[in-house]
Amino acid sequence: MIKPYSLKNGDKVAIVSLSSGILGEKFCAHQLELGKKRLEALGLEPVLMTNTLKGVEYLKNHPEARAQDLKDAFKDSSIKGIIAAIGGDDTYRLLPYLLDDEEFVRNVKETPKLFTGFSDTTINHLMFYKLGMVSFYGPSFITDVAELANHLLPYTKETLQGYFEGHEQQEIRSSNLWYEERTDFSKQALGQDRMQHDEKYGYEVLQGVGTFSGPLLGGCIESLYDVLVGERYSDEAEICEKYQLFPSLKEWTGKILFLETSEEKPTPDSLKKYLKTLKQTGIFSVISGIIIGKPQNETYYEEYKDIYLKVIDDVTLPILYNVNFGHAYPRCALPYGINATVNLDEKIILLDEPYFQNS
Repeated sequence: MIKPYSLKNGDKVAIVSLSSGILGEKFCAHQLELGKKRLEALGLEPVLMTNTLKGVEYLKNHPEARAQDLKDAFKDSSIKGIIAAIGGDDTYRLLPYLLDDEEFVRNVKETPKLFTGFSDTTINHLMFYKLGMVSFYGPSFITDVAELANHLLPYTKETLQGYFEGHEQQEIRSSNLWYEERTDFSKQALGQDRMQHDEKYGYEVLQGVGTFSGPLLGGCIESLYDVLVGERYSDEAEICEKYQLFPSLKEWTGKILFLETSEEKPTPDSLKKYLKTLKQTGIFSVISGIIIGKPQNETYYEEYKDIYLKVIDDVTLPILYNVNFGHAYPRCALPYGINATVNLDEKIILLDEPYFQNS
């Protein structure tokens, strides 16, 4: 895997709308300004790309404009990092504009850059993984950097600091707190803290003992399901198949699979459907183990556990549950393709190699 360089004080970071164009809507203006100030407070210079703020309707109808922003961010040597504005549901539509562009592919391989985001951004991550670049299933701009409270969530702030030179994270532990998703994102919610709870479970071992290791690979389970089935959009599975976006069984061999459920809080029956589709690919037979993200708001917390165990149906496959990544708050960052060791006894994830070139 090609590793990006860490961020330094004063670096420019591009904000890109690769999925939803919501950041360009008037009702998001307060989040845009807050997020920019937060990046500046972290020592970074935010850069809005040409189409970042074009809005929901325009970007929905112009996937090529979304793709152009990512191309330009990689082409611009002054930009050192890229952060997804937010997720959505159709970033797969960018694939032809990106993967058929030889210059973009060359730029990714020759000048890798830090890229962070989650949810629908899973598709972008799988593209970067295919191209051999380490990217981060981690915080995005609206959900994390533009947190409406008067401060970043402390655990998420540590995650963001881990993107900087000299602060690389080597271990991932459970947060002592978890936070509910907001119901009010309006300007009136500025300065209001999220509802918070003590973490009473921590990382929970569903099965297995000792340790398991391997490179990290995965994402949002709904996104992975859509890559394979294309239930939401009729052409998604076809496009993803054309570009062989879902890794081959050989590529999955020995990997640590990370999975998490979206803010849609899928019913247990839906989760069962998604998992059965993944199982049919054969990946559960070749991976080294699974880490599962905390369900948002702890919705279906117990029911999900039962579904994972029943569908996977393999007592030899170690599974760690309730990890702080994905749609629940706060968030860690999982670097694609980086070797990790999960210690089920200590309930800790160790990153066994640096995720930056200059570490």
